Amino acid sequence: MTKVITIRKGLNINMKGSADKVIQPLQPQFFAIKPTDFTGIFPKLLVEEGSTVKAGTPIFFDKYNEQVLFTSPVSGKVSAINRGLRRVIEEIVIERDQVQQFESFPQSNPETLSSEKIKELLLQSGNWPSIRQRPYGIIANPHHTPDAIFISAFDTAPLAPDYDFLLHEKGEAFQTGIDALKKLTAAPIYLNIHQTETNAKEFLDINGVMINRFKGPHPSGNVGIQIHHIRPVNKGDIIWHINPVDVVVIGRLFLEGRYNTESLFALAGSEVINTRYFKTYKGALITPMIDNNTREGKLRFISGNVLTGKKISAEGYIGYYHRMVTVIPEGDYYSFFGWLKPGFNTFSDHYAFPSKILFPNKGYRLDTNLHGGHRSFIMSGEYESVLPMDIMPVQLLKAILAKDIELMEQLGIYEVDEEDFALCEVICTSKTEVQSIIREGLDLMRKEMS
Repeated sequence: MTKVITIRKGLNINMKGSADKVIQPLQPQFFAIKPTDFTGIFPKLLVEEGSTVKAGTPIFFDKYNEQVLFTSPVSGKVSAINRGLRRVIEEIVIERDQVQQFESFPQSNPETLSSEKIKELLLQSGNWPSIRQRPYGIIANPHHTPDAIFISAFDTAPLAPDYDFLLHEKGEAFQTGIDALKKLTAAPIYLNIHQTETNAKEFLDINGVMINRFKGPHPSGNVGIQIHHIRPVNKGDIIWHINPVDVVVIGRLFLEGRYNTESLFALAGSEVINTRYFKTYKGALITPMIDNNTREGKLRFISGNVLTGKKISAEGYIGYYHRMVTVIPEGDYYSFFGWLKPGFNTFSDHYAFPSKILFPNKGYRLDTNLHGGHRSFIMSGEYESVLPMDIMPVQLLKAILAKDIELMEQLGIYEVDEEDFALCEVICTSKTEVQSIIREGLDLMRKEMS
């Protein structure tokens, strides 16, 4: 029986520049896979500059779990291996072939395969990193068996892509991917959809999952919030989660016998002239998307959404887990007596501004300005108003800063990830980098408990 869950706490940030449902094919010359997209791994290269690769050829593996391979999204030649401080590998750049070639994997019905064979194919093809786990927000350990698998079929973040649109006419691959995931565990697979906005038959007609309906403001689309309300993570539990688009990629592995990451990626934001969806592969260079397609001025390019995405340059690449590129103005300016202005055009969650009362659904051209500097960390009850989880967020953050392992456990560190606290960071009066603190706590727990 379908369960309806209402999320009452949260905040919808209405921004200008949502992506029009227009699809444009895009085949940039360069693609990249970035080890920095993956939390908690230590990459060991399997290629060098000049190496020829196919889509699905291993590029590097995790030193701490050599089974987990990271493979090329396209065929071509490794043109650069870019390193940062202390020679940390930041990008492996691949110059794309004109005609794509794919590594061959067995075509098969996952229902006829053993769980070990399915796991082996997912690891060899490079699909495994798309499966992540709670606690810690890291790539799932293939040696573990999860207590549940979660898939969120909608996204409530600002300007987020429409997953009904992303999965249009991909029902067969999505179902095949679900069939493969089912063989990895006897635990349930939860497919979570929006109460009113999810209408695609690709989600509604799926077999082998437990469907739950959510309604309410952001972050109701976050998989961590959904896990909290359906199957909370306690100490010792392992919950896996995966994006619906990656389920399609897994399905293609068994239907086509190849690692095919082609999908739609949204280009959105107030500074984009023609917003739309681009059809390309993971790790695409964003330059052809934005070339002659952005407004003048100093701009911020983000791989992902404005709350949890990563800042990239105009010559940057889409992150492994991201389905969109957002372009907004930089906020490198000071607002003279900004706190004295009436605030009719100011986005705020506080009723002190008329815009909150008079224009609740207005779209805003928001930038990166913090509108203030870092202040003392105070108890205000702000975080609780936008975090729909039964935890005490300020106390948890203070326990992390104090590195109190036992208290962090008691306050729910195993349930959370950075994205769950993104709204807390947005409304924070103290301008505290809340997401960074959460990641610090998760890394500390993983180190202490491993």
